[in-house]
Amino acid sequence: MNTSESTLGIVGAGIGGLAAAIALRRAGHDVVVFEQAKQFARVGADINLTPNAVRALDGLGVGEAARVTAARPSHRISRTYDSGAETSRLEMAESAEARYGAPQLTIHRADLLAALAQMFPAERVALARRAERIAADEGGVTISFTDGSEARVGALIGADGIHSCVRNAMFGAESPRFTGIVAYRAVVPAERVAGLPNLGAFTKWWGPNPQSQIVTFPLNRGKDIFIFATTPQDSWQLESWTAPGDVDELRAQYTAYHPEARALLDACDTVLKTALYERDPMPAWTQGRMALIGDAAHPMLPFMAQGAGMAIEDAVVLARHLEGVAMDGIAAALADFETARIERASQVQLGSRGNNWLREGGNADWVYGYDAWTAPLATPAQAAMAATV
Repeated sequence: MNTSESTLGIVGAGIGGLAAAIALRRAGHDVVVFEQAKQFARVGADINLTPNAVRALDGLGVGEAARVTAARPSHRISRTYDSGAETSRLEMAESAEARYGAPQLTIHRADLLAALAQMFPAERVALARRAERIAADEGGVTISFTDGSEARVGALIGADGIHSCVRNAMFGAESPRFTGIVAYRAVVPAERVAGLPNLGAFTKWWGPNPQSQIVTFPLNRGKDIFIFATTPQDSWQLESWTAPGDVDELRAQYTAYHPEARALLDACDTVLKTALYERDPMPAWTQGRMALIGDAAHPMLPFMAQGAGMAIEDAVVLARHLEGVAMDGIAAALADFETARIERASQVQLGSRGNNWLREGGNADWVYGYDAWTAPLATPAQAAMAATV
């Protein structure tokens, strides 16, 4: 893989990394992506893309491909766990498209990654490259990989998730914090639960505490239903995309829930289980010619369904700040990008931790109405002022 000090390097070929690669290439930069996996595999969770994320994808030219396998939830519904009472109902689908310029989509992570990968040259993605050491100097950044190889780039974007190597190189090693919450994931055929209401909606059953919930939404153009359930549990701390859980254990956690919610769990044949980890909002995402985006910068709990959306927004706003910028101006442009994004992402990060958003109605415009393509860019003066606060 040929790189130079005129190359923008990205560590991590996840949603944020590939979105940034597409956007930065369109902005005129030579971009290379380093990914630790040997191949793109169909792993990971099914994800919710709210209108802010879909509109950003549309601007990247990815939205049409994502829609091929995605479902479009009709509503966003909140229900009380035991009585089943609705506490809020927000129209989505056509209503969201009219209000925000894009619908809500629900899609498997692998399908979204495939849509993104189609828009970026495969020869500029270096697979099986796990970053081990990163050293920056005035002329650029050197990445050392576990296979003994190295790459030299002019600037580096860390899109390598909650356990980010780039973050550790910039700010020192610090492990993410276990929340004491575990999550169960399952997919069931829609026909198996056809007698239940609201299968076409994104439905959140709010539990007796902020850590407990059941979320369901349609997948695969409505052919399947995704089930995501969380509960407090200190004894399980394994973070994994693929670790099996126990279906009987899952059902036992939610015996106090409404019969309709329990019927969804009864339909599960298998379930996956993972511990949920988090970090506090960071005071800075950039350092010289290095910057963080997505979960590397602001890992968040899934309770606002904004993890992927914030990473995609980061990618677009980053590219807008770097368009037309030569390498000698990259550090200042990255500082501007941080100023433009850090307040919003930190607000969503803390809101996701609190897990109370839209429980009883409220205005979703501040999240769903954000347009990464037209949002104001930060100026050098704003960045300088933010650095002194």
